[in-house]
Amino acid sequence: MSRVLLASRNAKKLKELRRVVAAAGLTGLEVVGLDDVPEYPEEPETGATFEENALIKARSGARATGLPCVADDSGIEVDALNGMPGVLSARWSGRHGDDQANNDLLLAQLSDVPAERRGAGFVSACALVLPDGAETVVRGEWRGELLWEPKGVNGFGYDPLFAPADEVAEGRSSAQLSPDEKDAISHRGKALARLVPALNELVVS
Repeated sequence: MSRVLLASRNAKKLKELRRVVAAAGLTGLEVVGLDDVPEYPEEPETGATFEENALIKARSGARATGLPCVADDSGIEVDALNGMPGVLSARWSGRHGDDQANNDLLLAQLSDVPAERRGAGFVSACALVLPDGAETVVRGEWRGELLWEPKGVNGFGYDPLFAPADEVAEGRSSAQLSPDEKDAISHRGKALARLVPALNELVVS
């Protein structure tokens, strides 16, 4: 059984990658998170792009543990805010990972933005770095619009505010989709699916 590290303590991201691995039939691959390996100093995410930040995290994890390491950097780009919060999505309110505060601030900033200008897109960059230094970086995007109030309890981050453009969503927010529905159409689901060929190499090598 080959092991791959997901450089995250986010239990929902870990489940997401495990679902993608299972759906791809990669039965010889075990996905572990940061809580499953000895703690190591994590480098600050100083990149200007999602791709740069994903690589920072993946390189750090592979170097510290000797395991192939997957890292994701993702966020939401709001048209009316010229693409912000972008890479600052997780700390938009000033406190890293405070979903409620981030959502409240974004709603306040869009309070006078009409429906036709509430377009937005989730972006995910996923990097896979191997102990030998080989790197793969992929990107997934998910377009939709921002709601006027949160809806749904699934997902995390800005999911309750995001209404996907995909027909399968039928007007629901990302936080109202089932995990399988979200995996099939989301930014991270698309990016992780594009990593499957590289992950498959870990199983057969």
